Amino acid sequence: MSQANREITISILKYDPQDKTVEPRFVDYKLEETPGMTLFIALNSIRSNQDADLSYDFVCRAGICGSCGMVVNGKPVLACRTLTSTYPEGVITLLPMPAFELIKDLSVNTGKWMDEMSKRVESWIVTNEETDISKVEAKVEPKVAEEVFELDRCIECGLCLASCATKLMRPNFVGAVGLNRVARFQMDPHDQRTDEDFYELIGDDDGVFGCMSLLGCEDHCPKNLPLQNKIAYMRRKMVSVK
Repeated sequence: MSQANREITISILKYDPQDKTVEPRFVDYKLEETPGMTLFIALNSIRSNQDADLSYDFVCRAGICGSCGMVVNGKPVLACRTLTSTYPEGVITLLPMPAFELIKDLSVNTGKWMDEMSKRVESWIVTNEETDISKVEAKVEPKVAEEVFELDRCIECGLCLASCATKLMRPNFVGAVGLNRVARFQMDPHDQRTDEDFYELIGDDDGVFGCMSLLGCEDHCPKNLPLQNKIAYMRRKMVSVK
């Protein structure tokens, strides 16, 4: 076969934690690779033609929603943005992302964790000012607005957590996504919280002081966010509090 239509093997860990009669197992699926095939396309083909019971997540198919995160040959990636041609050996192993509750096969509950994280770091504007919609909003310096909007590009895919050794060793670690969220509000001039207030949220080993700066989060972020820079920024802020 030519490179364009070679046969590839996709080995997937299948497991339903609610089915106590079946142990976790790898199942191999062989299919013909097509030009431009992504893992998302391959998984759709497998579910349509070989295994209708296969579970995985997707919504946008464009690297925007963050739903299709999984571990591919040991590396957390988004399936919709990963070409099967990236793996010249033609053997691709898929695992569900660690650090999250497993639903089934490749499907994990990132939404539950993100919701709990959002409440934990109080991910909203805190201010004593009353909002008057009849008036123009207070101006924000363009540079500050750009820095805040940059951090808002996080799609909460969970890849940073799946690649974080601290998170895997310390289940309560808030992770880069949580620390990024705190940095976003700390920089926002609309938020009236002090550094002391933020210290109460992340000033411990499950927060900003737990990060070991191994760069796994930034190396795997599909949006190339400056996660390590912002974690270092928040660490400096928090150290100055105590």
